[in-house]
Amino acid sequence: MATAASKISLTDVRELPPNRELFDGGKGAVAGFGIRRQRSTAIAYILLFRTAEGRSCRYTIGRHGAPWTPETARAKAKAILAEAAGGADPAAAKQELRDAPTVKELCERYLAAAKAGRLTTRRGGTKKASTLDSDTSRINSHVLPLLGNKKAMTVTTNDLEEFMHAVADGKTHRREKLDKPRAFRNVRGGMGTASRTIGLLGAIFNYAVKVGICTHNPATGVLRPADGKRDRRLSDDEFVLLHDGLLKATEAGMWPHAVAAARFLALTGWRSGEAIGLRWKEVDLDRRTARLGDTKTGASLRPLSRAACAVLTTQKAATGGAAEALVFPPSRGETTMTGFKRFMARIGRLGGLPAEITAHTLRHSFASVCADLDMTETTIAALIGHKGRSVTSRYIHSADAVLLAAADKVAGEIARRMEPSQRGSAEIVQLHAATA
Repeated sequence: MATAASKISLTDVRELPPNRELFDGGKGAVAGFGIRRQRSTAIAYILLFRTAEGRSCRYTIGRHGAPWTPETARAKAKAILAEAAGGADPAAAKQELRDAPTVKELCERYLAAAKAGRLTTRRGGTKKASTLDSDTSRINSHVLPLLGNKKAMTVTTNDLEEFMHAVADGKTHRREKLDKPRAFRNVRGGMGTASRTIGLLGAIFNYAVKVGICTHNPATGVLRPADGKRDRRLSDDEFVLLHDGLLKATEAGMWPHAVAAARFLALTGWRSGEAIGLRWKEVDLDRRTARLGDTKTGASLRPLSRAACAVLTTQKAATGGAAEALVFPPSRGETTMTGFKRFMARIGRLGGLPAEITAHTLRHSFASVCADLDMTETTIAALIGHKGRSVTSRYIHSADAVLLAAADKVAGEIARRMEPSQRGSAEIVQLHAATA
């Protein structure tokens, strides 16, 4: 083992021949600290030491070059020796870090556990397939490009704050080719996307803490901006523009089932996924009731207004009404209407609505009109499918008279706002149960 006459210097680093090692010597030398060169021109700083248990270790500090110089590497060697003297095993800790999963591997394990039903949501259930699809998309689009190769256990709150701002600034924006011919998708950023992806990372790192990959959740300290888009509702003038958009979409030859679905959403306040996934076996037009087996909040019983039933009656005549058939079928294929978001955007443009108007805006507007009519939170929740069912609700197969009357009242009000000529001509509906 060659030892230098003095402390290793930059000259020693430059002149070290291949397949040689040289260790510190002279005044101020650190025992076991040295440099190594194999066949390449790269020089590595190394340290030989014994653990508190007497085990011999060879520790590679790093390659010569920023940040490692003889002085910085020697300082690191002193720190490692101090840890070893205190009973720690720096070599084992380094190997543990080397073997630790990356953020990409953590995400893969999280998705596998979620798909297997081993993770529960705040409501106590498991994640829906649509939610897992959204999670996978956000991971592939934003998390992996920026954090995928980083060791999960080394991710800090500062790392996630920088990630959030990078996504908000559009650093992950790109156009991706899909598996289908001539199919592409635009990956967009924005503060809303960044905020929701940080929320997903919070769940992923909670899982990492649970299974022992991380000791804490770095997402806990990230301050996420509120996503104000969900507070948007239609004004009276915008209800009229929506009506105009629906008429112009029909005149322009847009897929009629997409137009019908948009009108149905405006009259019911349902989630768009619930409407485009609705099948005739879930609809009872005679009882004016829809019984959805799998929604965001589980099974859900929904009252149907007469206006909504009119839309469904027209759809039944157009589609045939087979039990397993979709109420609002797609223009191509046998799956649900995956392009409904684009149809909805086009309806908005035809009517002159602002670009931020979405299907969720129709849901929020429906609930807001309910509030304008002084309906209780319980009634609103029953109309739009918020969580809050009783234990006995699983045995009920039709909506009661009070909820049907409430559905008629709010749908009638929305119809009046959409068509100014109808304002002031609607029947007043009393919200009380019908007597037998």
